[in-house]
Amino acid sequence: MGLRDPQYVVARPLYSEDAFADEHEKIHRHHKTLRHHVKQYFTCDLKRAKNAALSLLPFIGWMRIYQLKEWLLSDIVSGVSTGLVAVLQGLAYSLLASLPPWYGLFTAFFPVIIYFFLGTSRHISVGAFPVLSLMVGAVVTRLVPDEGPPVNITGFEGLTSDEQRVMVAASVTFLMGIMQLAMGLLQVGFIVMYLSDTLVSGFTTAAAVHILVSQLKFVLGLVVPGLSGPLSITLEKIFVQIEKTNVCDLVTSILIMGVVFIVKEINDRYKAKLPVPIPIEVIMTVIACGVSYAFNFQVIYKVDVVGRIPLGYESPMAPNMQIFGQTAVEAFPMAIVGFAVAFSVAKVYSVKHDYIIDGNQELIAFGASNIIGAAFKSFAASTALSRSAVQESTGGKTQIAGLLSALIVMVVTLAIGFLLEPLPKSVLGAVVIVNLKGMLMQIREVPHLWRRDRPDCVVWVVTCLASILLGLDLGLAVGLGIELLTVVFRLVRFWIYEPEGVKIFRIPSPIFFANIDFFRGKLVEAVGFNPLRVLRKRNKALRTIRKLLKKGELQMTSKGLLLTSSGPIEESEDESNMEELDQPTDFKDLPVQVNWNSELPANIQVPRVDVHSLILDFSAVSFLDISALKGLKAALKELIRVEVEVYIVACDEYILEKLHSCKFFDDEVKSSMFFLTLHDAMLHILEKHPVNSENTKVCEKV
Repeated sequence: MGLRDPQYVVARPLYSEDAFADEHEKIHRHHKTLRHHVKQYFTCDLKRAKNAALSLLPFIGWMRIYQLKEWLLSDIVSGVSTGLVAVLQGLAYSLLASLPPWYGLFTAFFPVIIYFFLGTSRHISVGAFPVLSLMVGAVVTRLVPDEGPPVNITGFEGLTSDEQRVMVAASVTFLMGIMQLAMGLLQVGFIVMYLSDTLVSGFTTAAAVHILVSQLKFVLGLVVPGLSGPLSITLEKIFVQIEKTNVCDLVTSILIMGVVFIVKEINDRYKAKLPVPIPIEVIMTVIACGVSYAFNFQVIYKVDVVGRIPLGYESPMAPNMQIFGQTAVEAFPMAIVGFAVAFSVAKVYSVKHDYIIDGNQELIAFGASNIIGAAFKSFAASTALSRSAVQESTGGKTQIAGLLSALIVMVVTLAIGFLLEPLPKSVLGAVVIVNLKGMLMQIREVPHLWRRDRPDCVVWVVTCLASILLGLDLGLAVGLGIELLTVVFRLVRFWIYEPEGVKIFRIPSPIFFANIDFFRGKLVEAVGFNPLRVLRKRNKALRTIRKLLKKGELQMTSKGLLLTSSGPIEESEDESNMEELDQPTDFKDLPVQVNWNSELPANIQVPRVDVHSLILDFSAVSFLDISALKGLKAALKELIRVEVEVYIVACDEYILEKLHSCKFFDDEVKSSMFFLTLHDAMLHILEKHPVNSENTKVCEKV
């Protein structure tokens, strides 16, 4: 080895575990006893009662901070827009559930009211979801088939076929609600972690295929009995009758699908310029109703229309216990899928708008919504992605928008529902099919998954094919089994060693979809602050500083920035452009770079960050899946943007290759952060940040 070659020499005594423990203080975490936990659980005081009330009724929390002048108009616009879409989708998704169309209006009303009080998301639109509607329809047609007698169930006597179907749908929805409520009360919301993004993507793609095929009979104007269970796709019976296609239905459907598709693409492309998305489904529905009524489509062209829509609500109904026994196997996957989809959408909006959602409380909210909704003859409720996007994109701030959408549905139900009676069912089928685009296009993920993560690709393909061929309930079970086979059970614990100003975080297991959220939570706990919240605080502070400089109330002096006004200064609470708050801090137009750990002018408060370096020890990380890559990169960017230097050590060569192939690195997350060993990284840090070794301490958190 030449004299110029980089090198280091390590000299230290040889330690046994006991000798090392004798010389270095070890900080132990004190575990609470079972008796202490039980005592604490049953202890009640004013603060605990208040927290319990806020937890059970989350609307109290956001109503207390409701900004009437800033938010009310946005909620009204959003509520009206969402309500119109909810009416149309309620009618359309009732066809998927094999029910008379007006029962979809009940689903767009009762669950929304209950979720307003119990839900933690401020932006999702509660109501019918096409995948759940199809799963309900499979149960309904199994017990009350289109051809032949219904299953022998006490309580069916004297009821029409439609009334029997409503009883089945309401009962299975009630049972689904009980399961969700029980899971919420038992605090098992974590179960959704075991449905990875890949599995949900494959499952919903298969569901979209089922939905597409189920709507072909309406688009073509054919009479095709609904099938349920394995191999339920009805293509064969549709093609046998293809010569009976109703040309008027077909032309109407193609026209509706074409116009709606084009306008939706325009909405998507110019969403930044449009004040609100064009409600093209509603517009085309109104036009179709008018044309159908004017030209008497039902009589002249034999078009199947929505028909009579009774005004008002029906009397509540008790669930049928015998149906519970017949549908328990289907109700459980419905409960899981309904919650998983709603929670995923809610989580996206909660991150975007910076508030917290509670998975267990969401289970309670949806459980109660489905139980009470079923009592009033609505069917399974979750959230539809397109409807939630309308509620959020039109400016909705809280569930006041959801409440107003329910009022729009109520007006239709009580007063003007008869105007929709001439609406051709082919129009509803066309609207359903167009809204499947997002789910069907998920198939484009397969080539990417095959190149980047083949086990994930297998999970996607097997889940999708099993759900198509075996039915949605069995397909979900198969997909979950395949997914669990791709991972080995590993103990999830993280060890932390703390030199001064440095955090060393050791991960003793692979990182994958089931533990990435746990990993990120423990990382935040280890560094002692939430980097995303700190970043947003810093960017809000910069907004305030720029505003004060512009007004002349803050001036640059030899001692730094000096406040010239004596009045109170309020931190900027502007909630617009939340995405900008997540970007790196930008000092280019300021006369000085802000030292965030020093005293800031105008009493601006920003959390201190005492950690300058973080080392992630990857020596025990044998693989990362796609979900983990996304979560890890997001966590690293959040830390880097608050000026914490991140180093990753002892990383497996396979993982490094995967990171490169998945384009993990960019201008912020660079490959230079990886070091061969922990010692290499530590020496590098000590060169940049000399530290008093006497202050170094070691602790273990389990």
